[in-house]
Amino acid sequence: MSMEFNRIITLLRKERGITQKQAAADLGVSQALLSHYEKGIRECGLDFVVRVADYYGVSCDYLLGRSADRSGLTLTVEEIPSPETAKDSIYKGSVLPTLNKKLISNSLNILFDKLSACPDKGLVTEVSAYLMLAVYKMFRLVYSAAPKNAASMFRVSRARWQGYSSAAMNTAQANVEATLAGEEMGAGPALKDASCFAMTTESLTRDYPLYATSLFNLIKTSEGRIGQSE
Repeated sequence: MSMEFNRIITLLRKERGITQKQAAADLGVSQALLSHYEKGIRECGLDFVVRVADYYGVSCDYLLGRSADRSGLTLTVEEIPSPETAKDSIYKGSVLPTLNKKLISNSLNILFDKLSACPDKGLVTEVSAYLMLAVYKMFRLVYSAAPKNAASMFRVSRARWQGYSSAAMNTAQANVEATLAGEEMGAGPALKDASCFAMTTESLTRDYPLYATSLFNLIKTSEGRIGQSE
């Protein structure tokens, strides 16, 4: 059984607000057995996977971690909606840049839409600063790889830019974390209620039918990279 199964069935149950006891009764197993499934202590049979899929309205591929989308959709570049014109979203050569650009762009649409509902507009500034610095760092690394490119394009010196940009990113992240924790930042009011950020995989799919699949795949890909570093 996929190692993702126990994480996903736990996530789905908690998103629905269902107790383990209730879910076990509905699925026809004991609470102790469901607990073992959710903790990955025991493996279930295929019939239970199908029952869980029907119970939560998701695909078996999603439960097994084979698809990042609840419906089991596997994306191709052509199937990912692009917020830009077709001309701008097609790159010469490999389709990989096109795929990754769409995943990132579509995921950012969701992130900034959620941020727009937040009363603390300073949060948008700090999140934007962090993301712009990340793009700046990657662009400058690529730009600097060609020796003939003029270093004068950038004001921050070659010896300082990596350390300074990393420090600025850490500062932006710290400001975001402080704001979300309810601390006041600058002249803006403290964020006293984070309910505007309440979401589930189900609500994201419903509210962002064009972009949710991109976000789920971005999360899956990112955590795959994180897992390689563990």
